Amino acid sequence: MRPNRLFALLAVAPFIAIACSSNASRQGSLVTPTTRELRTTTTTEATTTSTTIPVTTTTKAPLLGLGQGSSGPAVLAMQQRLVALHYDLPEANGSFGAATQQAVYAFQKVNGMARSGRATDDVLARMANAGIPTTMVPAAGGTHIEVDVARQVLFYVQGGVVGKVVAVSTGSGNRFCNKGRCDVAVTPGGAFRVRGKVRGWQEGELGRLYSPSYFNGNIAVHGSLSIPPSPASHGCVRVPMTSADWLFAAMPNGMAVYVLNGPNVPPPFSDEAPTTTTHAPATTTTAPIGSSSTSTSSSSTTTSTTEPATTSTTGIPAPL
Repeated sequence: MRPNRLFALLAVAPFIAIACSSNASRQGSLVTPTTRELRTTTTTEATTTSTTIPVTTTTKAPLLGLGQGSSGPAVLAMQQRLVALHYDLPEANGSFGAATQQAVYAFQKVNGMARSGRATDDVLARMANAGIPTTMVPAAGGTHIEVDVARQVLFYVQGGVVGKVVAVSTGSGNRFCNKGRCDVAVTPGGAFRVRGKVRGWQEGELGRLYSPSYFNGNIAVHGSLSIPPSPASHGCVRVPMTSADWLFAAMPNGMAVYVLNGPNVPPPFSDEAPTTTTHAPATTTTAPIGSSSTSTSSSSTTTSTTEPATTSTTGIPAPL
């Protein structure tokens, strides 16, 4: 090779190298953007864990205090307090039985408390500071009966003072039928007089009544084996059996009976509404139990009926 050509080659070689290097670089720059790193997106599916929530059962704590079956000095003290407040209780003997429960019901009703029939701490506290209930018809005077349908209690009033408070159960407000006739079980409000009595058990078309004293058509105050703390009768005023006998003896024919907070409607299966008044019925002079007659001065604004004192069922409509 000639020296001149060799020199020319040596002079051009770096440029060729640079050109190759530059081409490689360009190729690299071309390859790089087109050959991108593939990013693998991994989707992890969340694992759903099903948790069963246990069913929450709310168990009411048993009522504390005194109730049926309780006995001892605490029960005796409570009974003595109820007697002092004139709630009807045959005896204070330290044993909490059915009669004591009815007296506790009566106290709870009069004082607007929950009708549990138990002497819980709040009941005992109220009892300690309570007073004797007052008559709802102070203008009546004398001896008479007051029935409060709203509170489900009966007051036996003597000389303007409540002598006894009795738990009762009046008309349920439910519809009922008998022998093809239907009506609503209500205890109508109004001022009435005792108009007929039956001593002992009487078989009625709708059940048994013990020593009923009728005062408004077929509605009577009578003893019953079932005295719930709420209205449950067909219209009569049910009283506990422990109160039935003395009430029968204390309610002679002609005695005034006031029913308060009851609807002004006829008694069940009656055609006319009773005449009601806000005034006291006429004064009644009543002969002792067992005498042959009762002298009654009737007021034109009442449903008073003069009838002989009797224990016969003659003339008494089918009872409720």
